[in-house]
Amino acid sequence: MNSTEIDVNHLQKMLRAGKPVTVLDVRPGEERAEWAIPGSLHLDAYDALRARDPAALSEFTAPADRPIVAVCAAGRTSQLAAQQLRERGFQALSLAGGMKAWSLAWNQAEVLSSDPDVQVIQIRRTGKGCLSYLIGSEGRAAVIDASLDPQIYLDLAQQHGWQITHVLDTHIHADHLSRGRLLAASSGAVLYLPAQNRTTYPFTAVHDNDTLHVGAAHLTALHTPGHTLESTCYWLNDDLLLTGDTLFLSAVGRPDLEADPAEARRRAHLLYGSLQRLLRLPETTRLLPGHASEPSPFDGQPLIATLAQARQDIQLLALSQEAFVETLLQRIPATPPNHQRIVELNEHGRMPEEEITDLEAGANRCAIG
Repeated sequence: MNSTEIDVNHLQKMLRAGKPVTVLDVRPGEERAEWAIPGSLHLDAYDALRARDPAALSEFTAPADRPIVAVCAAGRTSQLAAQQLRERGFQALSLAGGMKAWSLAWNQAEVLSSDPDVQVIQIRRTGKGCLSYLIGSEGRAAVIDASLDPQIYLDLAQQHGWQITHVLDTHIHADHLSRGRLLAASSGAVLYLPAQNRTTYPFTAVHDNDTLHVGAAHLTALHTPGHTLESTCYWLNDDLLLTGDTLFLSAVGRPDLEADPAEARRRAHLLYGSLQRLLRLPETTRLLPGHASEPSPFDGQPLIATLAQARQDIQLLALSQEAFVETLLQRIPATPPNHQRIVELNEHGRMPEEEITDLEAGANRCAIG
């Protein structure tokens, strides 16, 4: 960080601590609509700033007793915004790397477990909507769907006195690079993946109804094909259901990635059956999804819902199989950016030669409501 810029790490620390700061997003409205920093203000000044209009931010007002952080897509136009604000007497900085760099920002929330000997931490990649989980018990820990730098999980585990012994993915991801293999290597943990023939590197296969034990925590695998053929949910102590991209709090997974129309239809039918299987679990079961549809605020409140709430909030779950399939296929959203490249890298367990933030840029698009 210098006198004119602030990096993602410093900004997320300020937001996590609740320090007074005004975040001003100067991107076009359509870009902000896809993803934004929680609590940020918006002023579509992009074109005016690019045109060097000295009055681009003349109507903007903010409390003078707190810094302003200007944000754009890549951290260049926001420098012009911060300069104009400083000329007006504000303490203004530009977010280095912009929203592209912010895609790696994260925060956390504790999930109350029904077992006092088991702790669950929801780790929210708020810059992209990815949710991963750290489950600790009796000095051991498991990580599910790691999407951030392995050191983040290692540090959190160390803070709680846990050794990471299990690393799991719910499926082969298409919207972000899995850090599972790296985390397993750096922690000495066993890497578990749902049984499949897609990946080309060694892992321990998890089959339907297998149970993994992590201290007092037991994770039962429920094979739930549909989003992908190998998709698997994990039921923690018959209470918390980690659903990956199969079931979200207000949506279901998409069945079409890496599939032709006929395969997408087949997977939609499979998804219907998988969701019906989940709906037969106790309605008090609490859902912990693999993604959020909006940026996760720095409020420490977990994103969670009961199965009964999901059934009420997701109209698709009340449809017959044929109606579900037809409706789902009609609502297919745009594909995640660079999804084919990301899938290829995840299948081979490699990190890219290109810039990670370029490859993972943009919101996740794995849900259909």
